[in-house]
Amino acid sequence: MEPELLERTNVEALNSILGKKFPVLDDGFVRVVDYMGDDGSIVQAARVSYGKGTKKVSEDEGLIRYLMRHRHTTPFEMCEIKLHVRVPMDCWRQWIRHRTANVNEYSTRYSEAIDSAQTTLPSEWRCQAKSNKQGSSGFLPLDTGTELSAEEAALQKFVREIYNKRIERGVAREQARKDLPLSTYTEAYWKIDLKNLIHFLALRMDSHAQKEIRDFANVIGEEIVARWLPITWKAFNDYHTMRNAMVLTDREVQIVHAYRQLTVGSATNLAKEFGWLNTSKKTGKLLRNRERSECEAKLKRLGLDIPWKKK
Repeated sequence: MEPELLERTNVEALNSILGKKFPVLDDGFVRVVDYMGDDGSIVQAARVSYGKGTKKVSEDEGLIRYLMRHRHTTPFEMCEIKLHVRVPMDCWRQWIRHRTANVNEYSTRYSEAIDSAQTTLPSEWRCQAKSNKQGSSGFLPLDTGTELSAEEAALQKFVREIYNKRIERGVAREQARKDLPLSTYTEAYWKIDLKNLIHFLALRMDSHAQKEIRDFANVIGEEIVARWLPITWKAFNDYHTMRNAMVLTDREVQIVHAYRQLTVGSATNLAKEFGWLNTSKKTGKLLRNRERSECEAKLKRLGLDIPWKKK
């Protein structure tokens, strides 16, 4: 029997940017090296799993949106992409926590460290957020930022000089590198399937993610995935709860139901039962409650007033 001749998936919109470096931060980049699959590959995999005699979705777009909406994620594993990235080491630490990819990183044991470090403009120094221990909010005054940027430049120059002297004196590269700052750029090839890429983008494009890795994720999503898988990208933005979609918890459903029944007092009483409205004994002000804050954000998005807040 003659073997069936198959054609490799060919996405012209992605082919047109193969190898193109999309700049990120001051000296980072992302570029596509290779890929496998397209929107049709997801549909093909899903329909094979249905088997004969089962109901089929007539439209490819409808099926992909159904899969995304109901979190049937296996068919998305049929697509893979390989990226070449240049990223600061502190940002790469967060990136590499996503352990669902195949990675080969630039070795500073084998080669000398990349002679580049991320710099910060005077206007880009962020303040520590008061309500989020791991986040930032707002910016420091420009005069303070100017001083910090000058100190940063002096530090990076000094450390690089020390590193170069160690190399010149014959110190092993694996030891000479130990005092390099986390702002030093590294490079890696990163190959991942679409299911796990979607998870990465959902977390790292979110407004709560650190800005630097968010910048990389935005480029990957908007410049690459949008070209590669336009139908899937639209479904991702429409349905993923960390993008534009929203899921109500059981408690939130009860609050909305009480609100719709025009019983604001009942909604407030429910919030009290949930422990959302506890107050400080010293100030009498509401204590911070993350679940309450999330509910308030959803109510605002639905165009509803916050029942327990005075107008």
